[in-house]
Amino acid sequence: MKKLVLFSLSVLIGVCLIVGSERRAWGYVDPGSGLLALQTLGSLFAGLGYFLRRRIRKLFTRRQESKTAAPATAEHDIRKAA
Repeated sequence: MKKLVLFSLSVLIGVCLIVGSERRAWGYVDPGSGLLALQTLGSLFAGLGYFLRRRIRKLFTRRQESKTAAPATAEHDIRKAA
């Protein structure tokens, strides 16, 4: 436990030294960079929705249970297992 505390304190001191000694950067950020990040997030969500579309569809549909018992057949059992 003592080693973890010392390591955490060392990392904190190192980060403080790095932040405290940084110089001012005169860089240029393209105004379209934010839109590119937004487009990337949108495409990730669209891809995730396409990948998980069956699970999403199951969330919003109700399962209709038949009130009459159908005779069990081998073909019906195979479909249920898949």
